[in-house]
Amino acid sequence: MKKIILILALVFTTSTVFTSCREKKTTDEKIEEAIDNIGDELENASDDVKDAVEDVKDEIKEIKEEAKKDSVKS
Repeated sequence: MKKIILILALVFTTSTVFTSCREKKTTDEKIEEAIDNIGDELENASDDVKDAVEDVKDEIKEIKEEAKKDSVKS
């Protein structure tokens, strides 16, 4: 019984030491990381918008080509 308690105490102590020793970010580092994340998200959104615009342009071209073909047939 004493061995189990000692083992649990050792595990608890070891886990406490490793969790308290990890490097903590400063407020400036957290802010910088948040700004970087926002910048990345904006770039992704911009890319999505560009892709959507290209898709619309392609659709418009296809519609124009179909309209020309239909007018030639008539």
